Amino acid sequence: MTKLLLILGFNQFLITFILYLRSNLAGLHLFKTDSMISVLDRLLMIIICAILLWGHVGHHQMDIMTFVYTQTSAYLLTAIITFLIVLRKTDKFRLNWNWPFSVMILKKSIPYAILVLLMTFFNRIDTVMLYHILPGSEEANQYGISGAVQASIYAQSYRLLDAVNMFAFLFSGLLLPIFSRMLKFRESIEPLVKLSFSLLITPAIVIGIGCCFYNKEIIETLYNKHADQSAEVYRLFADQSAAVFRLLMWCFMCQSMSYIFGTLLTANRNLKELNLLAAGCMILNISLNILLIPHLLAFGSAISALATQFSMALAQILIVQRIFKFRMNYRLLLTLAVFTIGVIIINFFSINYHFDSKKWYLNFGMMVIISTLLAFLTRLISIKSMFRLLKYG
Repeated sequence: MTKLLLILGFNQFLITFILYLRSNLAGLHLFKTDSMISVLDRLLMIIICAILLWGHVGHHQMDIMTFVYTQTSAYLLTAIITFLIVLRKTDKFRLNWNWPFSVMILKKSIPYAILVLLMTFFNRIDTVMLYHILPGSEEANQYGISGAVQASIYAQSYRLLDAVNMFAFLFSGLLLPIFSRMLKFRESIEPLVKLSFSLLITPAIVIGIGCCFYNKEIIETLYNKHADQSAEVYRLFADQSAAVFRLLMWCFMCQSMSYIFGTLLTANRNLKELNLLAAGCMILNISLNILLIPHLLAFGSAISALATQFSMALAQILIVQRIFKFRMNYRLLLTLAVFTIGVIIINFFSINYHFDSKKWYLNFGMMVIISTLLAFLTRLISIKSMFRLLKYG
């Protein structure tokens, strides 16, 4: 366990180093390079794991330590490649420790560090509270109400939320330097906020609503029945996971809005407001978990997560409106409402059109294609708008 923890700590150092190097690329407005680097570590890890699993390399099965070593290799290669790219773009490279400058950087970084810590708390504390609040006896485990079982049910759905969130996270990484530059030169940011909101909330609505309709199919496809589970127990756990997943996917829409308006507030250095908001959301999340977990188990944590993410997004929008005084775009809101209703109708028909639970992905794919066409028809997104975003970069 100690060895695993040390390697994971080294991996975290590599991740932080990669993020630091990527910040240099973003600062140089090398967004295409930054985008490729952002997925390089995952791509390398997939390739290495594929070779180990199907390339008949070695004589042992994949275990947790092999997987961690694979992560380390992928992160290390990515760090080296990124460092070489940054080195090529700089005139000179020299290690120089300047104490006054370092202290100044640390002081200026404290509000950002506190913000990350607070947001990590209310985003990740749910599974910890599930594990510790609920009983841990064998009888509780048998009936699926133990902390370990409910935490795993919640984690199944939350890791899928994390996966779809990567797109929004990468998008916010592109927006931060653009917002910072525009604010520095006192350029109007309202068109960019509207553009980025449309480009990000549109796929969030499609994915969020689609996962709500196809929640059971997605969960049952990704998580197979264990050999020691009866069909009845498996069905119970699958139904619980699907219900939690359906609720958590609404968080994706809230988080997508936070990635836009929170990024804008960060670029504008409204760290005091963001830290107070994050602290309030952390208290709200913990309080709701304490109240709901004993009665609703993992579903209670999902309600808590949705309430917290919605509160965070709404408060950020109100703060942005108070600071920047944007004009209310009723046309955009009406278009979004029509699009959302349209996506719901498309999902309803797609899931009932010659639906075969074993080939549900065909219906899901058809839904995504038709919803994308609707987004272009309603002009929420367009090829022209995507090129406009590149122009801002």
